[in-house]
Amino acid sequence: MEINDELINKLEHLSKLSLSEAEREIMKKDLGNILQMVDKIQEVDTSNVEPLMHVNEDVNVLREDVARNEITNEEALRNAPSSSAPYISVPKVIDIK
Repeated sequence: MEINDELINKLEHLSKLSLSEAEREIMKKDLGNILQMVDKIQEVDTSNVEPLMHVNEDVNVLREDVARNEITNEEALRNAPSSSAPYISVPKVIDIK
């Protein structure tokens, strides 16, 4: 892939950016470096490497679910813009007809 002004213009249009000439040159250099890195990675022989589904063997490592009463109902309701004890009132979001 060639990094030229046409490609930079297309990327600029797609990303809704307006780049200065200096930024365009930086973008060309950066994209060139990225393509060189990808080409270098493609040189690595991975024919005997098994594909990974996960980086490690741990599956669903979760913390213990412990209920803690951090604040009281009164404290929670005090911060609510609208409440009807012991609940917080919110605007209706589903209209079933």
